[in-house]
Amino acid sequence: MLDVVLSNARVVDGTGAPWFRGAVGVRDGEIATVERRPDPDVDADEVVDVEEAVVAPGFVDTHSHSDLQLFADPTLAPKVRQGITTEIVGQDGFSMAPIHRDGGAEAWQDQLAGLAGRVDREWTWGGVDDYLDAVEGDGVAPNVGTLVGQGTVRFDVMGMRDDDPTESELAEMADRVTEALDDGALGLSTALVIAPCSYASTEEITHLAERLEPYGRPFVAHVRSERGDIWNALDEFVDVGAEADVPVHLSHFKLGGPPQHGKADRALALVEAARDRGVDFSADQYPYTASNTLLSYVLPPWVHADGPEQAVEYLQDDDARERIRRDVEENRIDGWDNPGWYSGWENVVVASVESDANEHLEGLTCEALAERWDTEPILAVCDLLAEEDLGVSCVNHFIDEGDVREILASERVNVITDGLFGGNPHPRVYGAFPKVLGTYVREANLLSLEEAVRKMTSLPARSMGLDSKGVVRPGMDADLTVFDPEVVSSPATYEDPTQYAKGVPHVLVNGEFVVRDGETTGATPGEALRA
Repeated sequence: MLDVVLSNARVVDGTGAPWFRGAVGVRDGEIATVERRPDPDVDADEVVDVEEAVVAPGFVDTHSHSDLQLFADPTLAPKVRQGITTEIVGQDGFSMAPIHRDGGAEAWQDQLAGLAGRVDREWTWGGVDDYLDAVEGDGVAPNVGTLVGQGTVRFDVMGMRDDDPTESELAEMADRVTEALDDGALGLSTALVIAPCSYASTEEITHLAERLEPYGRPFVAHVRSERGDIWNALDEFVDVGAEADVPVHLSHFKLGGPPQHGKADRALALVEAARDRGVDFSADQYPYTASNTLLSYVLPPWVHADGPEQAVEYLQDDDARERIRRDVEENRIDGWDNPGWYSGWENVVVASVESDANEHLEGLTCEALAERWDTEPILAVCDLLAEEDLGVSCVNHFIDEGDVREILASERVNVITDGLFGGNPHPRVYGAFPKVLGTYVREANLLSLEEAVRKMTSLPARSMGLDSKGVVRPGMDADLTVFDPEVVSSPATYEDPTQYAKGVPHVLVNGEFVVRDGETTGATPGEALRA
């Protein structure tokens, strides 16, 4: 007896193979049958006629920032309603564990407020295993796995210091990485443009990445530059993979700013050169021309070196503010991307704040904020970040649509959201996957339906080592997404981003409906994924 049969379906199995008419049966959280008949004669508790919609593997989001949001909203409705059944958190070097230092959890949450928000919940975890236990214990709709953040282990051992670790500190950081991998972390992440990750040398990063080799797990990186020094940054990334002999996965593949626009072919050629060299190189991408990160990212790296409390003090000190202003406006720090100067303040938008008092500022560009407060943009940013104790996120428009399309078409690149929750978020929080299916498959014919689904399922599952996910096949986990290929789309926009996907009527996680007839069910069958 089957639990559920999805009948009268067009099955797109996630491998890239052509769709076929059939039915998919589920039992005890696994795919039990895959029939090449749309209405098979089988015994089942429930048969759901999907009316020739596509049945595909559940989508795997290899770059999610729902680390803390899943405690506030276990349904993660913006994600599951676009078909996502697995979330990989711990991105950009900022995992929620391991944190063992005294007072570390509170300080780390303060540091990451603009990225992960805050949660009204006691941090009951220290290590990765404890964090995953908390996720599963509280209940969550999609499955959740985590990377271990290089920034997290550096903070746990060194705080926010901007210097090289001692030999004993480096050994302790490496042991933290191994501890996390033993606890089931899926890989190691970093963001070499954001403190404290950015304080690390190539040698330090390589030493930590070497701990991945016995496990065969990936090194996942926001590289040191996506703008002016992107080519050296990509070379550094590949060199780490080659030296440590580990797979590498490039986070949110893009080329930022006008000087790099139109050079996607050169970047993709570098990917192929890395693979020819023997480096297992994969990447992910969001299908938009704007990024989404913490606003404090626009501050010079030295501002963060003494921790979040001191950073807020710098933002209010006249001498420090003048130093910040000159560092930014004169672009006088070598090797720093300087996003406000590079992108232009008219392209950096306040996405979310923590206080009700400043909520009316969400959606303003930093240029408009400065005009409203009658000051310079960088000083307005300092004022806002000080008022919000760094808890501000931003959207930064600096990517070329032509490059987005060329990178999306690469067979090495999977689809992600990489969106931050709260306020006036980036539309990708609600719509990245359906946008690909609606805009780039149905309307632009950039990808075939089968190739797009592969980029959302088996490709990301392979990159993260999720062997039981990503393909519609008996014995695989019953994570399934049902969508209408003629309707699926995302109405979410930068102006009105909190709009749910269209054309995704059903989503199952471990054989249980988390979305039924286009609405979340409230079910939380997701599992904590341990490598």
